[in-house]
Amino acid sequence: MNIMEVDGYKARISYDDEADKFRGEILGINGSADFYGNSPSALRREFAKTLKTFLALCEEQGVDPGKEYSGKFNLRIDPELHSVIAAMAAGQGKSINEWVSDALRAAVES
Repeated sequence: MNIMEVDGYKARISYDDEADKFRGEILGINGSADFYGNSPSALRREFAKTLKTFLALCEEQGVDPGKEYSGKFNLRIDPELHSVIAAMAAGQGKSINEWVSDALRAAVES
């Protein structure tokens, strides 16, 4: 994955062909903040500087820097997959929601 982490914050990293630089976009924040660098180490330094500036601005304005998530999202899947998941969940004595939540947690922790 093209993810970089600084102080618990994550950023998606991509290459900007037009600028001929790596670009980072901080994820999970109220607002948007991006940064550029010519190398991974330069990108990490810029990430830290941009994050520090963003957090200071949030504090100055009394804004929570972190984006809030409700814990709910809609997912559209193939009906056959839905049927298999329902059967597997029932076989484990779980609701579909519990089963999918467990599967997603295992995927991100691996």
